Amino acid sequence: MTAVAAAQPLAGRVVVVTRPRAQARAFAGLLEAAGARVLLVPTIAIEPPASWEPLDRALERLDDYRWAVFTSVNGVEMTRRRLEETGRGAEALRGRRLAAIGPATADALHAMGLEAEVVPEEYVAEALAGRLRALIRPGERVLLARAAEARDVLVTLLEAAGVLVDEVPAYRTRPERAEDAAELRGALREARVDVVTFTSSSTVRHFAALFPGEDLPRLLRGVAVACIGPVTRATAEALGLETRIVPREYTIPALAQAIADHYASGPPRPNSVT
Repeated sequence: MTAVAAAQPLAGRVVVVTRPRAQARAFAGLLEAAGARVLLVPTIAIEPPASWEPLDRALERLDDYRWAVFTSVNGVEMTRRRLEETGRGAEALRGRRLAAIGPATADALHAMGLEAEVVPEEYVAEALAGRLRALIRPGERVLLARAAEARDVLVTLLEAAGVLVDEVPAYRTRPERAEDAAELRGALREARVDVVTFTSSSTVRHFAALFPGEDLPRLLRGVAVACIGPVTRATAEALGLETRIVPREYTIPALAQAIADHYASGPPRPNSVT
């Protein structure tokens, strides 16, 4: 975003970031570099699964798996954490063929000294399943470590091709405390927010839960909804929120760039949240 940031296309714009608190800073930094004032309102928190037992059992018998598939950075990080906590390291995954849903997940594997063999061009479960179905033979067993409440489309598509999928929860999401909801509600009602961003379906659902009984589309009237990809957009639109910004590449840097591009040709707005 170097050239765009230099032009400050988001000067005077207020952008709400709903990512988990620990993951929001990099996104906020990109937006601030383009001139935005960022209001951090985490709607979800990432925490360990209800029990480590399913993941532990799977990691103890990694030799049973030809493939290990990861659909988020969180899945990679929680698997790494559990390997370390049980006295093993990333080397336990060596010898598995690895697949990642997108470049950020592949980068998380790379940080562990591991390389993803498969990263689809479109960073959604359907595209990942399409790549894997061409490579995995029927009867082969795959480890899928991911969120406890994730979509089942990847499992469904792989199992339809005869693949044996062991889906184990590596983490879960929970609603974040609504400490910032009052400030956000006031900013929305006073039309001081320009963009609300969503980076997963969970962030959308838990954002909506901050405003029980509210007419959410009315509350967000005049606010641009920005979603990281089509799955998140579908969740937002199911709640009546029309999405105006979706990047071509479903990554955080691309989302920040798409928001900057959306406002690049318009005048800055003298907005502020106090």
